[in-house]
Amino acid sequence: MASRRVPLYDPFLVTIAAYLTLGAVAISGLLALETSRSRWIAGVLLIAFGILLALALRIENEERYVHLYFAAQTLVSGSLFSLQPDHSPFGALFFVLSAQVMLLLPLRPAAVWIVVFILITGIAFAHFFGWIGLLWLLPNIGGYLFFATFGNLWRQAEFARRRSQQLLEELQVTQRQLQNLAVAEERNRLAREMHDSLGHRLTVAVVQLEGAQRLIPTAPDRAARMIGAMREEMKEALAELRRTVTALRAPFEDADGTPLNAALTRLAQSFQDSTGLAVHLDLPGALPALPEAHRLALYRAAQESLTNAQRHAAATQVWLMMSAANGHVTLTAADDGKGFGVQTAASEGGYGLRGLRERAAQLGGELQLEVRPGGGAQLRFSLPLPSQPPGVLETPGGSTIE
Repeated sequence: MASRRVPLYDPFLVTIAAYLTLGAVAISGLLALETSRSRWIAGVLLIAFGILLALALRIENEERYVHLYFAAQTLVSGSLFSLQPDHSPFGALFFVLSAQVMLLLPLRPAAVWIVVFILITGIAFAHFFGWIGLLWLLPNIGGYLFFATFGNLWRQAEFARRRSQQLLEELQVTQRQLQNLAVAEERNRLAREMHDSLGHRLTVAVVQLEGAQRLIPTAPDRAARMIGAMREEMKEALAELRRTVTALRAPFEDADGTPLNAALTRLAQSFQDSTGLAVHLDLPGALPALPEAHRLALYRAAQESLTNAQRHAAATQVWLMMSAANGHVTLTAADDGKGFGVQTAASEGGYGLRGLRERAAQLGGELQLEVRPGGGAQLRFSLPLPSQPPGVLETPGGSTIE
């Protein structure tokens, strides 16, 4: 059964080179022949060689037809060579076939054909010139091996190029899949946040509203207190909804390359306006240019820190600080809330913090939770700076929100 193959060369380019060689051989060979009959025979054989070259473009994927092609070309080239074996230019056609056989066939069958070319040439020299003619075979053997080596190197180079292209395409597909997975994970996290916080608050509010509705005729004071509590729950639910909508917005939606400082300033200001919690933002005057993955990870770390400070820490103030030193860019988030013990910090396993740890690990960084000196909690999110030309900066100035 014939095996299907993909040629590891440019068929058009190789065929053009072969036709140019054929043209040069035809001109010099026909002029060297002495009789008209020999010229006519050589002309017919040269046309046959050219037709077979064109057919090679159609049969290159069928190995059995490739062998038939080289058998026919060998017969044609041998016949041309026999017309004038003494310094005949027609022997150059075997050089063409030596390179072509390496491009169209695997190494072992190609090597067999090279041996066949050598044997045919050697038999022709021995027939016309005796055993001394075998000495003339040596330059031909060198030529066949040279062109065969050239064809093999070309094949290997083309194989390496196509393999690299295939790996690049696979890498691009994998990268797109990872991006889609990251988006799905972020959506799932936000869905859990909405279910656990907003859904809970709305459920409590509905229950309180139903209870207040029943108590209005008999216990209006108690109903009023329940309505007041429900109002506070609704305020909290509204704040949760605003924070979730803020999280759903793309942090760098203006354009790819939005400065991280600008995105963090906008986040801190929005959070402070919606929650009333004071955010102190300390950003450096300039940051190295960061990849999108780094900027998004640092932004999410700041976002998660603000959310945790408001929801879990009972904090009144939050400090966000950014620094770039010693080959790392670090976001430090601290609050004045109730804090936690070192053991609790080490074993913290919430969805948000778990996601930050995963982001840091994927980018070669780390996440550290600490007790803030003076009370409260402190988070350090550090990522290695990518290699880049010196002097490349992302933003011209820092920001501070008080």
